[in-house]
Amino acid sequence: MPTRTPALRRRILALTAAATVSALLGGCFAGGANEADGGGEGDDRRIRVAMMQPPRSGLSPLSDDAFKLSRWSTAETLVRLDRDGDALPSLATGWRQQGRTWTFTLRQGVTFHDGTPLTAADVVRSLSTAATASPKPRILDGVDLTVRATGPRSVGVTTAAPDPLVPHRLSSPQLSILAAKAYRGRTVDPVGAGTGPFVLVRAQGTASATLDRYDRYWGAKAKAAGIDVRYVPDGTARAAALRSGEADIVEAVPVSQAGLLDPKLVTEVPMPRTNTLYLNTGRGTFRDPALRAAAREAVDTRSLVSGVYEGRADRAGGLLGPALPWAAKLRTPVRHTAATAPKGARITIGTFTDRAELPEVAQLLQQQLRKAGFEVELDVREYAHIEADALAGKFDAFVLSRATVLDSGDPAAYLYSDFAGDGSFNLSQLSDPAVDAALTTAAATATGEARRKAVVAAEAAVLATDAAVPLLHERVIQGDGANVVGAAHDPRERELVTADTHVR
Repeated sequence: MPTRTPALRRRILALTAAATVSALLGGCFAGGANEADGGGEGDDRRIRVAMMQPPRSGLSPLSDDAFKLSRWSTAETLVRLDRDGDALPSLATGWRQQGRTWTFTLRQGVTFHDGTPLTAADVVRSLSTAATASPKPRILDGVDLTVRATGPRSVGVTTAAPDPLVPHRLSSPQLSILAAKAYRGRTVDPVGAGTGPFVLVRAQGTASATLDRYDRYWGAKAKAAGIDVRYVPDGTARAAALRSGEADIVEAVPVSQAGLLDPKLVTEVPMPRTNTLYLNTGRGTFRDPALRAAAREAVDTRSLVSGVYEGRADRAGGLLGPALPWAAKLRTPVRHTAATAPKGARITIGTFTDRAELPEVAQLLQQQLRKAGFEVELDVREYAHIEADALAGKFDAFVLSRATVLDSGDPAAYLYSDFAGDGSFNLSQLSDPAVDAALTTAAATATGEARRKAVVAAEAAVLATDAAVPLLHERVIQGDGANVVGAAHDPRERELVTADTHVR
């Protein structure tokens, strides 16, 4: 009997599971407003969205859940980014810098979803809460920031040191501006407290969320009546929901499913997301840089891209991928520590099931590292059940799919968060003076070519430690029903349903 490749096995399993999964999803999207015999077009119909990961922090904007609020167009920030990563007005209409202080002028005529008007005091409250949170939103890693009202419709944002990236930082969904009601409890509750074209009216834990059109929105009225969200961690189930017509938009279609769907329903976009093998420099086997070098040399990224991702990804030449083409142009060879033989050194690799490809990536890495002489065990769980252990440095290595410009449109923030000694997402437990110095320089350099060169120099400093082995760069694979119009295909994963999105 011929040997089946991982890709072939996945296709066979997907085909046999599709009918069962579709049955399990029956009734998942309540209401039936979009069925062929009911509902109208445009503003009469609701959009059914199947999302990959359930909320991990009760939809708090201070966590990664903020990106769900942004993708649903319910919470907004002072600034937004265009496709090139340049800062544009949003709730702020303009800004100016004087020394360490940036002054932002607020848009008039904006109301929160509870009917209260947007004021400078609201902005101060939201940004100050984020700046003093523990842990801080990662966009504020290494940044001491204070906010004060400078007038009824203006706020001053002051940093401890001059920061050229303040407008970009304030575009992060984790710095969304919410109404006073969101801050009355011990946690930040965004229900009914945003400013976007859709109001979050109900959040049912890790099961679902419901949003309605907000008719008093300061911008263009939403074309859809609302959004019905279901969290579907299983990738085969998400694809089945699109195939059966039970979902209008499906995020993060697994590679194994993309080839089984109608090509007209699938959009593939290169994105600034890198799969990386983080090596724990703080404890265990990989405290030894020579063994980290051995792990790096054992990894065959070509087989990962072809075998797991079926060619729907790009091999990594560094931490920053083809979505940032300037990085490859500025990159120079990195000098690494010489490798030493592993001689049966024991390691445990952790990863999570929420992204369907990552367990297979971990399995192939296990084979490659075993061939090189390591003894390798795997620990694979749902992300919600493994994140705390990963951040605490309980694994020798961790496979993570990481967005590299998720927050600010600038990779300096990601590099600092993941590799600075005091970074909030430092899975490698790295504490290296040369790396910290390069990251500090990059963060302080003015935007433009000089900053890009500093970022690439910081990337080189990280790679020289072998604390991280870049594997591949992902592409967005999104499923949109045949009747969906105007769904966003955002490589930064900030937009999904916008005011223009609707179902015909």
